[in-house]
Amino acid sequence: MKAFLILEDGHVFTGTSIGSTREVISEIVFNTSMAGYLEVMSDPTYLGQAVCMTYPLIGNYGICYEDQESRSTWVDGVIVRELSRIPSNFRCVDTIQHFLTKHDIPGIAGIDTRALTRILREKGTMNGMITVEENYDLNTIIPRLKAYKKENAVETVSRREKKLVKGNGAKVALMDFGVRKSLVEALTERGCQVTVYPAQTSVETILKDAPDGVLLSNGPGDPKANPSIIEEIKKLYESEIPVMGIGLGHQLMALAAGGDTRKMKCGHRGSNYPVKGLETGMTYISSQSHGYEVDAAALEEKNIAKASFVNVNDGTNEGLDYIGKKIFTVQFQPAASEGVQYTSFLYNKFVEMMGGNK
Repeated sequence: MKAFLILEDGHVFTGTSIGSTREVISEIVFNTSMAGYLEVMSDPTYLGQAVCMTYPLIGNYGICYEDQESRSTWVDGVIVRELSRIPSNFRCVDTIQHFLTKHDIPGIAGIDTRALTRILREKGTMNGMITVEENYDLNTIIPRLKAYKKENAVETVSRREKKLVKGNGAKVALMDFGVRKSLVEALTERGCQVTVYPAQTSVETILKDAPDGVLLSNGPGDPKANPSIIEEIKKLYESEIPVMGIGLGHQLMALAAGGDTRKMKCGHRGSNYPVKGLETGMTYISSQSHGYEVDAAALEEKNIAKASFVNVNDGTNEGLDYIGKKIFTVQFQPAASEGVQYTSFLYNKFVEMMGGNK
């Protein structure tokens, strides 16, 4: 069956329908990973987005449900050059085609993903539609695309009730803005006792449980769309408790401390982004999935924080250490299930900041 990808600038790509045949409007983004497509589809940071995988063959190792990053799938759609329909891997239990259909995720295959990526890089991320309707009307569709905006992103992906993940070491309060499973595992592997809290939990409620430290998780959307959460994080900033922030958590802490964030032209999404540690001078390969960046210069000028990591490709901020505080944040995922483990030492830094595993 034919399928069409329509961009808000009027570009139309024609391919083959994969997965669900329902029509979807979403933000169109690209991911440069060679593997990890299941992790991408189940990563809450991709809520409200259809993902173009730039690697030309997707699905060749099938689906292993143990690798899902969360309890559900969050992407609006999947865009690929070629979909492998005969997977080969000893861990494979399903095909990507069946997975997409099962979870009602529409997609399109057989288009020039390189051309699509060039458009998004040159013009910036834009909205689009995946549809199987051959008699589409651009004059009707394009205004709808330009008007699309995903609301209540963090509230949608955050858990509804508090959850305890037992451990024998430091007590970590994890604020769930769209947390990935691998983040929780990185803490429990270090012996931490992790309590996961819904995004809208008050700081007073969290501190009553007497944690040794607070972790602000990754998550989707515009950080400025969460004013009530930012107000709560201000209380953490003003406290003495150790805090680590990742992804959206990095951005929210910057806003809470009086800094600013801005939307990037096309964002960073993939498992191969180089970041340089300013203290060590070393460059690390990192996993990233974000469309907003922190204005680190503003925080440094006010002597609130100093940059700890920068992106080697474009110089954007990738980490902050807060002056006079037990707080540090990073934009990237310090340890990712796609295999990027080079910066997992940051979890050790957090544990040490909390006083170690007692």
